[in-house]
Amino acid sequence: MIIPLILLLAGALGTPSDTTALQVDGQANPETLGAYVREYFSDTPIMASIAWCESRMRHLEKDGTVYRGRINKSDVGVMQINTYYHEATATDMGIDLYSLEGNLAYAKYLYEKQGTVPWNSSKACWGK
Repeated sequence: MIIPLILLLAGALGTPSDTTALQVDGQANPETLGAYVREYFSDTPIMASIAWCESRMRHLEKDGTVYRGRINKSDVGVMQINTYYHEATATDMGIDLYSLEGNLAYAKYLYEKQGTVPWNSSKACWGK
């Protein structure tokens, strides 16, 4: 279990930045990003549903800045990870919540620890 987590986290290393560039072709396109997210969470498809409900499969704004929550600006990225509650832990783990890879990796970590509870505010959308 530790080795897969280490490998997962290896791709999530980076320095936080509101203008993190995308590394996967077409990530600015929600359809392409959606395919990437569905593949990333192929073992836990509920997480792809959560990504759709939280961000409509957007990680970046049109101007290249990270997508932020409309209600809570501390929610960032495709998985809408709340930086107020999670940034310190993510940083300690070497995860950049502002990068797509880091946002997904931390979401996977949260899911393994807490299930879908961190995204209960959008459950009316993905819990159907």
